[in-house]
Amino acid sequence: MTHAHSPLGTPAVRAEARAKVTGAARYGAEHTPPGCAYAVPVPATVARGRVTAVHDDEVLALPGVHAVLSHENAPRLKEPDDPILAVLQNDRVPHRGWYVALVVADTPENAAAAAEALRVEYAAEEHDVTLTTGHPGLYTPEEANSGVPAVRERGDFDTACPAAAVRVDATYTMSAQHNHPMEPHASTARWDDGRLTVYDSSQGSTKVRDALAQVFALEKRQITVVSEHVGGGFGSKGTPRPQVVLAAMAARHTGRPVKLALPRRQLAAVVGHRAPTVQRVRLGAGADGVITALAHEVVTQTSTVKEFVEQAAVPARVMYTSPHSRTGHRVVALDVPSPSWMRAPGEASGMYALESAMDELAVAAGIDPVELRLRNEPETEPDSGSPFSSRHLAECLREGARRFGWEERDPRPGVRRDGDLLLGTGVAAATYPVLVSPSAATAHAAPDGTYLVRVNATDIGTGARTVLAQIAADVLDAPLESVRVEIGSSDLPVAPLAGGSSGTASWGWAVHKACALLAERLRESPGGVPAGGITATADTERELAEDPPYARHAFGAHFAEVQADTVTGEVRVRRLLGVYAAGRVLNPRTARSQFIGGMTMGIGMALTEHSTMDPAFGDFAEHDLASYHVPACADVRSIEAHWVDEDDPHLNPMGSKGIGEIGIVGTAAAIANAVHHATGARLRDLPLTPDKVLPHVGPAR
Repeated sequence: MTHAHSPLGTPAVRAEARAKVTGAARYGAEHTPPGCAYAVPVPATVARGRVTAVHDDEVLALPGVHAVLSHENAPRLKEPDDPILAVLQNDRVPHRGWYVALVVADTPENAAAAAEALRVEYAAEEHDVTLTTGHPGLYTPEEANSGVPAVRERGDFDTACPAAAVRVDATYTMSAQHNHPMEPHASTARWDDGRLTVYDSSQGSTKVRDALAQVFALEKRQITVVSEHVGGGFGSKGTPRPQVVLAAMAARHTGRPVKLALPRRQLAAVVGHRAPTVQRVRLGAGADGVITALAHEVVTQTSTVKEFVEQAAVPARVMYTSPHSRTGHRVVALDVPSPSWMRAPGEASGMYALESAMDELAVAAGIDPVELRLRNEPETEPDSGSPFSSRHLAECLREGARRFGWEERDPRPGVRRDGDLLLGTGVAAATYPVLVSPSAATAHAAPDGTYLVRVNATDIGTGARTVLAQIAADVLDAPLESVRVEIGSSDLPVAPLAGGSSGTASWGWAVHKACALLAERLRESPGGVPAGGITATADTERELAEDPPYARHAFGAHFAEVQADTVTGEVRVRRLLGVYAAGRVLNPRTARSQFIGGMTMGIGMALTEHSTMDPAFGDFAEHDLASYHVPACADVRSIEAHWVDEDDPHLNPMGSKGIGEIGIVGTAAAIANAVHHATGARLRDLPLTPDKVLPHVGPAR
């Protein structure tokens, strides 16, 4: 229930704001137990092969060095579910940057110097790191990321597409992209009488605890993992990464607490990345622009360590009318680092290609791009046939067009100028699935009128603490300042990680249920709250035991205005506007922050974020923030996020959908479509850097 003075839906200030700006909030590398040592990992310098010698004797003689771990002397681990955690267990090198040793010393400087000095010899082997659409190793996996079928077919695409009055057949490419959170991956580990405590930069400390219990053969109750404050993750901290195992391993080996913060230049090779993709999209439509046939086929890569298939074709199963459809993924295992989740995996890549192809279809059919999307609104989810719990994409498109001034647009490309600048506008749709996982929480009422909510949520910068307190205060009909929330420790009631835009829905549902039970018990306690307080515990296992009968997705629309410099080829985004349908927005302040954060990452995806796999050395050439360009304030001139009111009773007690990822989905396509409108050139290889744009806008064109 919602009360007249309900804090839910209000722009409450973050609960941890003061702690963060005063430096009181402590991150994974800011815990320093007495006697703490420091570790620095040593990455492999060959792209494939075996380690034949580790000259640790030379390094052990250096000042302050306590230990050198390698496959020759590291503690033996039980086999993990995730093979990237099997560190220092054998002599194999599956890709450049794979960790082959760990140096532990008394100071960070001594550890870094010793790691740099350590000589490792290899027997190098031929490597293959180049993704091509004709690679002989390509295969069709059984499923793509998140367990979706890799291939889906409906109708008869091969017959329907050639018969269509208007057709598009285009291939879109993207290089790898890297998460690069502000806080690097870091862990501080200590053992006390067989008990392990770890402070870890992670999106979910329960998952980290469970992985550590597995590899060290411990009971879960013997481990506490704390991830109280996390400086961003964008997916790269969604599962345990090597640093947490290495820190615990080194602490056990040396008998001292050990702190390990990964150098930024190593992150590209060891914490996952968005895999490069080659995407072919074919659309067939009638003269009215209504799609009759759609194919979205993706080629991507994984590592030889584990299979991870970016599910980029999946949004095409959700978005538009398509009686004849083919969506599929093929993948090749190369000698490259393992790809993993990066903000909106699958949707960000896939909607770039699909929404670019929709723009090409609009041009080919002579139909306004907003109108084309409206004409292709499906009545039910195309692939599953399930009804949508709510779908207000049309409202997002119309409201965005109104706010952006879309009706004033001249559809002809290359006609708007401002001196040396060509100007253009573009639009793209966005979607992201509604994901919810079982969670548990406790709610406690104290005699002094305050409340304590405990749940192992993780706040990776999203404002989780604040929104959970708002949910609790709403259910308890209590002032927001009377509610305190404890999160970020595996000793708290079990909860899923912060990922898949599912955090608030998952944790919030459990908090809502626990607080509702507590409110009931308070009503049944006529004498008031007893001295020991009253506690209620709840979980959502039963509520989430069955799949819902509805297709549940958030939707949105992005509008972009760009300028392309005819002298330099540089593209700048002048205006970026997003309108979203994401259920009930629980906190406008933190929601807007999430939306524009995603949109800003979309600017990087479209224009600046590029990663080159060096074929000779087998590593990513851009591995720091000087060469891998994420957008800065100067790149974001005008950015607006709005939303439409959406009342969806089929989600959770709060009526909310996830918002952390939909802001990036479609943004790159809107910008690329605007570049086409500005220049008349259709560029299909992200990012749209000056060297790609200049030949189409400069005086020599």
